[in-house]
Amino acid sequence: MDKRIPVTLLTGFLGSGKTTLLNKLLNHEGMKDTAVIINELGEAGLDHILAQNVESSYVADNTVLLQSGCLCCTLSNELADTMRDLFFKRAMEAIPQFNRLVIETTGMADPGPILGNLMNEPVIESVYRLDAVVVTIDAVYGAEQIDTHAEARKQAAVADVLLITKTDLASPAQIATLKEKLIALNPGATQHKILHGTIDPDFIIDVGLFDPTGKQAEPQRWLRAPVKSAKPRGMLPQAAHDDDITSFTVTMPKPLNWKDLKPRILWLCQTYGEHLLRLKGIIHAEDQPAPLAIHAVHFTPYPPTLLEGWDEDEPISRIVLIGKGLDELEIRKALMQV
Repeated sequence: MDKRIPVTLLTGFLGSGKTTLLNKLLNHEGMKDTAVIINELGEAGLDHILAQNVESSYVADNTVLLQSGCLCCTLSNELADTMRDLFFKRAMEAIPQFNRLVIETTGMADPGPILGNLMNEPVIESVYRLDAVVVTIDAVYGAEQIDTHAEARKQAAVADVLLITKTDLASPAQIATLKEKLIALNPGATQHKILHGTIDPDFIIDVGLFDPTGKQAEPQRWLRAPVKSAKPRGMLPQAAHDDDITSFTVTMPKPLNWKDLKPRILWLCQTYGEHLLRLKGIIHAEDQPAPLAIHAVHFTPYPPTLLEGWDEDEPISRIVLIGKGLDELEIRKALMQV
């Protein structure tokens, strides 16, 4: 059981509906005991979030306690500093207890460096864990934005959950085209159509490696990769995109030892880090007491998570890679030589 605080990264291109979604979430009963970090531009403060939350009070610095029980603060310094500050204030009871964290980014944010903050800082890595990347996509303009803007493509490519917004303004043909484009770009992400920012938090909160109770891992849900395939092992189909952002799955050989695979993962991050948007994997290693969940973004791998008490009927080690310009053949060759 991982007792670290789960983090949901909420991102999406400019005007895609992140703020509308967040306002609805902050008013939802199921979101109480949640802290929210808002990465804002300019001097608007918390006004745009608090517009629908009249009853609120400042509890510490730029931190606001909402009527729903959520804790909201603006990003006044580096993200890592803000996350540490929230945790230490929580530990000292200077702010109310919170059991999850949502980080809302600006519309032009590259999620890679933000994810890296969760891995590069020892204090943060020890008290927080990434649960899921949730991305809002405008149903009317999303397809065009993905074709035109690298930030929009990266956001969609690394998402665990894709939320298609403003569906009342788009034609069925526009929505169908966008859904097909998103599947081609990120076939592993779940998709939901939402209207006016309304969605059950259960679809986007606690949807990662661990179930909502935190009592057991659900790696298949987190990995979102085929366990079985009619294709030869290690040759699952690649999802291509005209921007050369690709996703593919490598099914590892048996038997397997983590001490042999770990250097290969480090090599992969060092060699392809600039273009490696995300790596996720489930490893059944003979030199480990339980399966491992591995995760990396760009140059940085997470420390693996030991999945005690979980196993598969047919243990299969597999690694999912998402990136731009990845040499799939070289990567497969390197990973299979363990």
